[in-house]
Amino acid sequence: MGNPKESIIDFLKKEINLENIGLETPPNPEMGDFAFPCYALAKVWKKSPNEVAQELSKKFKPDDLVSEVKVMGPYLNFFINKDKVSEFTIKQILKQKDKYGASGIGKGKKIILEHTSINPNASPHVGRARNALLGDSIGRILKFQGYSVETHYFVNDVGKQIAMLVLGAEGKKNITFNDLLEVYIEINSKVEKNPEMEKKVLDLLNKLEKGDIKIKNKFKKIVDTCVKGQVKLFSELGIKYDFFDYESKYLWNKKTSETLKRLEKTGKLFVDGFNRWVMDQKGYDLGMKVPVLVLTRADGTSLYPLRDIAYAIEMVAKGEYIVVLGEDQKLYNEQINAVLKELEIFGRKPVYYSFVLLEDGKMSTRKGNLVLLEEFMKEALSKSSEEVKKRHKKADEKSAKAIAYGAVKYGILKVSPEKNVVFDWQHALSFEGETAPYILYAYARISSILKRNKRANPRADLKLLKEKEEAELVRLLSNFPEVVSKATHELRPHLIANYSYSLAQKFNEYYHIHKILKAESSIKDARILLISAVRQTIKNGLNLLGIGVLERM
Repeated sequence: MGNPKESIIDFLKKEINLENIGLETPPNPEMGDFAFPCYALAKVWKKSPNEVAQELSKKFKPDDLVSEVKVMGPYLNFFINKDKVSEFTIKQILKQKDKYGASGIGKGKKIILEHTSINPNASPHVGRARNALLGDSIGRILKFQGYSVETHYFVNDVGKQIAMLVLGAEGKKNITFNDLLEVYIEINSKVEKNPEMEKKVLDLLNKLEKGDIKIKNKFKKIVDTCVKGQVKLFSELGIKYDFFDYESKYLWNKKTSETLKRLEKTGKLFVDGFNRWVMDQKGYDLGMKVPVLVLTRADGTSLYPLRDIAYAIEMVAKGEYIVVLGEDQKLYNEQINAVLKELEIFGRKPVYYSFVLLEDGKMSTRKGNLVLLEEFMKEALSKSSEEVKKRHKKADEKSAKAIAYGAVKYGILKVSPEKNVVFDWQHALSFEGETAPYILYAYARISSILKRNKRANPRADLKLLKEKEEAELVRLLSNFPEVVSKATHELRPHLIANYSYSLAQKFNEYYHIHKILKAESSIKDARILLISAVRQTIKNGLNLLGIGVLERM
């Protein structure tokens, strides 16, 4: 027995030849549970939508999940067998537990997931953190679906920004991770004002690419300090990486030189008027006045795109390659994929995201107008600790961290990637509305009810779940695998975030209308199984967002 919606779609697929079969929810429950609009099919069959609906209705055979169909004008409306669906859904969740919602579609498939990959030049700001939070959640979703996922962080350890830090660190001793931002802002200001400083930066890069040991060590020291600091910070949020890939590797192993030779064979590589190697990208409709990708400086030193191409070639050879990028990198990534296409290599699949904004605009490490992730996390922890003390008259660091970091994650992940996030502290940490604390509290409330219940009856009669709110809860529960599937295909964690809130909200409505522990014995037993299934599904959804649950709040 499967999902009723899947059963309906399977029936329609056998009878019609449409790529996308979209089912709608009727405005009134008396009109059925799902409706198929016949307009698109009418054009293919050359009949009116009403005639198409009549014809399809004659071919439908009821089963355990879908009891009947009715023609309502141009719609074919399906009625599900609520008793059977309730029984199947609840039992399936309680049996599968932490695996409920997973389809196993990734079994035997490998994915290379690159995310975060921020310049190792300072403590990251909140805007950059969206990359890491999105990437981590996508990785969790893919692993949940059975994919073998390798998480990679591509470390830009030989770029101009690192050279500026090396220059800015001259004469300073024992520079720590927390010092790097101030050093970077200071040197950036100097370079902007003084062209001679720019020459010093480029000279450092030239010496580095020629293998100067002293310069290499200076770069390594700065980069190590930053990467260790970033890793510590992200690990506090439960974000981990399988591999750190350093750009310098592609210089020392001559892959950048090999890549240039491969690109020469395409006939699209040439030296421009500034003595730089550039890739001609005419014909790719990239919307550029001068469609070229610059790969080296005039002195022959490599630029980031050349090292990135060498890296992409290596990653694509390992498996399907997904990369999380800011929306300002869209054109750049299309340029890289165009180069890979010239080499007859399948490119990387991007997940673009918009920014976390300050009230007065976008954050910038270079200018120093930003909110550091570390400060953001401390502020969240301070506010959630106050809330925990208010409720329990004592500090509980574990609970405070779960609420604080859950609020930060949910506040960012609930927004679809292409939209900006404007973070509101008061709302994010509220126990009301679309927030992590609200969802966590629903989970904790169910845990409390289950703890007070002496014994669950696994053989409870689920046919007793007759209330409208119970049917709505079951429908939501049965939709979870479909939501996870869509989030997997589209790489959009906000679908799971939004679903988790809807489920918590629907449970709270149910809790305030219907008795559970004080209900008649047989009904109480059925309701205990229902809310146990809700609890498990909330947990599964939050786990996919990287948010830990609490048994008590």
